Amino acid sequence: MTLQDAFERVSEQPAYALFYFSVIPVTALLAGWLESEEGHLSPWKYLYATLLYAVSIPGIFAITLNIYLFLFERRSIMDTNLFTQVLPFLSMVATILIIRNNVDLDRIPGFDKLSGLVLMISAAFGIMWFVDRTRIIVFSYLPFYYVILIFLGLLLLIRVGWSRLVR
Repeated sequence: MTLQDAFERVSEQPAYALFYFSVIPVTALLAGWLESEEGHLSPWKYLYATLLYAVSIPGIFAITLNIYLFLFERRSIMDTNLFTQVLPFLSMVATILIIRNNVDLDRIPGFDKLSGLVLMISAAFGIMWFVDRTRIIVFSYLPFYYVILIFLGLLLLIRVGWSRLVR
């Protein structure tokens, strides 16, 4: 099964995607009503962390997929699949906003890891876009795994630089 096959299956039966991406913000909303200013305490903060990860990973993937399709594949915005490219992003934004109203996001375990993931993906796309636009072609006897190591080194350098900038 390819990624395109999975997207086609979701498009054929969108009820599962609609259910998944609507239950998570509704659960966050219900938890906000039930917890009554105790969102930073142990059982609630782990519920919020689970909800954030359950919606943010598909949401970040959808954003990454959209950037890839629009920048590298040059796909038209009219070809956007609402269930696989827009719905995860909207659900992620709604869930983050609901949870942010209930509890400080700094108190949720692992939320900083999501921002690090977004940073790494953004850095990788930035480097890939730069290489794609400059159309640099290198003919050398450099083995391919050295190219991968250089790429990973650049990502690590960007990550270290960003962490020092944020501090």
